[in-house]
Amino acid sequence: MVTNEANASEPALRNLDGLLPDLAALYKDIHSHPELSMQETRTAGLAADRLRAAGYEVTTGIGNTGVVGLLRNGDGPTVMLRADMDALPIQEATGLDYASKAMATDRDGQKVPVGHMCGHDMHVTWLAGATKLLADARSSWHGTVMAVFQPAEETAEGSQAMIGDGLFTRFPKPDVILGQHVMVGPSGTVAGRAGPITSAADSLQIRLFGRGAHGSMPQASIDPVVMAAATVMRLQTVVSREVAAAEAAVVTVGVLQAGTKENVIPDEAIIKLNVRTFDAGVRARVLAAIERIVNAEAQASGAPRPPEITRLDSYPLNVNDQAASKRVADAFRVHFGADRVRETGPAPASEDFGSFGSEWHVPSVFWFVGGTDPKVYAKAKAENRLNELPVNHSPKFAPVLHPTLQTGVETLVVATRAWLAA
Repeated sequence: MVTNEANASEPALRNLDGLLPDLAALYKDIHSHPELSMQETRTAGLAADRLRAAGYEVTTGIGNTGVVGLLRNGDGPTVMLRADMDALPIQEATGLDYASKAMATDRDGQKVPVGHMCGHDMHVTWLAGATKLLADARSSWHGTVMAVFQPAEETAEGSQAMIGDGLFTRFPKPDVILGQHVMVGPSGTVAGRAGPITSAADSLQIRLFGRGAHGSMPQASIDPVVMAAATVMRLQTVVSREVAAAEAAVVTVGVLQAGTKENVIPDEAIIKLNVRTFDAGVRARVLAAIERIVNAEAQASGAPRPPEITRLDSYPLNVNDQAASKRVADAFRVHFGADRVRETGPAPASEDFGSFGSEWHVPSVFWFVGGTDPKVYAKAKAENRLNELPVNHSPKFAPVLHPTLQTGVETLVVATRAWLAA
């Protein structure tokens, strides 16, 4: 376990070591009982119970399953801390003795395996620990702590659901909004940056229409399989030929579905793709290029009707406020030491955390906490095999429990205390 003498000087962290066994049990419980987006009733209940026990005013059911806890402690700034709660429809393959065996029914009525393969179970545990410690040390600070346990980050709807359910009108406007995510990186380290920290993301479904026929008579068809294949290949040129080398974008086709039998040319094909960008102008150009290419390929194939392009979900660009980011980074360096605090580039992963700050017009800061065994990470780096480490959304993604658990609680407390002075 990483030890830190600074914990002894920070009143809110003096009891962290004694709290860690309870937090480890909570983490394993949540990990073993994952819940899909907008189904996080059990997890939300655990979060609400913890907040009430620590003396917070608790409101539940915000945006369906969201939880907000307020701890008012005299005059001073209001600091909002956010953790997401949902899991993914992925069969866990970590081999942990507390691995998930859960199954659930998704919104399409399908039975699916469920696993916390993105680390939201760690996020919930971190916030539960930080709120408890801040409550126990309230004699050392003044202001208001606002804890937000958010549903449905994985489907890009949770933050908007809470906002739409009156988050901005029912609760005090914060002076800063703070959040964090466990990622691949040496456990015990923290990484962040000012400016864009996670990408904007857009997921699209494209439905291409053709004319079915017998596989032996392709001349009687307008083949949507060929149309889809040509479209997928042409989409690869958007990044390579329409985005400048100094800019960044990703266009990934994750689904191509057509037909049911090898000798039947189907009537239609489905493409689902995902776009990641870090600039509003690049985002607009890439989306426009996708629409242009899809329509042009359909027209070139003689499609009987134009394609249908449907937006599945959309994540905003997550931008860290410059001044607030410096304040957090300075506090981290004082507490952890400069060797454990790293500057990172923008991550191509996406988050709906940014909606809170951008729509409430409040500075926000989001950072990453390493979750990989430091020895494993160092060995992979030395062997140039970092890309082989299980990443978020992998069936084998499993943050090492210690010191990841301790570090994430410390970061939330230290960042909060950068605003909540004695």
